[in-house]
Amino acid sequence: MLSVIIITKNESHHIRRCLESIIWADEIIIFDSGSTDDTVSICQRYTEKVFVTDWPGFGPQKQRALNCATQPWVLSIHADETVSPALKQEIEIAIKNTEIQGYEIPRLSSYCGKDIQYGGWRPDYVLRLFQRKAGQFSNDLVHEQVKIKGTTKRLQSPLLHEAFVNPEEVLQKMNNYSSLGAQQLFKKGKKASLTLALLKGLWRFIKTYFIKLSILNGEEGLMLAISNAEGTYYKYIKLRQLSKND
Repeated sequence: MLSVIIITKNESHHIRRCLESIIWADEIIIFDSGSTDDTVSICQRYTEKVFVTDWPGFGPQKQRALNCATQPWVLSIHADETVSPALKQEIEIAIKNTEIQGYEIPRLSSYCGKDIQYGGWRPDYVLRLFQRKAGQFSNDLVHEQVKIKGTTKRLQSPLLHEAFVNPEEVLQKMNNYSSLGAQQLFKKGKKASLTLALLKGLWRFIKTYFIKLSILNGEEGLMLAISNAEGTYYKYIKLRQLSKND
């Protein structure tokens, strides 16, 4: 009854743990966008449905994976996420209810080894479980969403998310996401200046650290607020550069 869809690129340090947590699913579909590590070979040990493609952005790539799903229900997860035994049991019960078209799942994310309870990271409900015929991904390059036709509810057991393992991964993801975010804003006709980039970055720090209480996360909370601010700053700096080159 359940297809699991995952998109990957150079996720060898995460993907095995992810796949072990959903090995019970009826179908696993993976779309890889050109990994240069052994991500693909690891995935092929768990499923025959591994597709290596180009990279059109998060939304279009996930839609490609969804189009290949054959089971009535779909669970969309990331390579750095795992399904706990408690969540597995809840999913198995949930997909028996055909009157509900989608479920939001609370996500418990960690930053450099520490579970983050504040800063806007908890509770972090994400719509990831849905009836295949009722769901479709938005076409966004980043921060894509599942659009559901019908009724949605919330599950209780968390999806475990290793958002950032170490500072190196923080920098890598920050660079990637800021580039995609800038491209998405540019396509919408947005422009930016150095002043705007500075103000946006500063506001993101204040919002994360003080308003959303990341200060209560300890040292990792400060690190999180700083990396959020940097990611926002570079997104608008990159948007500024795209505007200048246009």
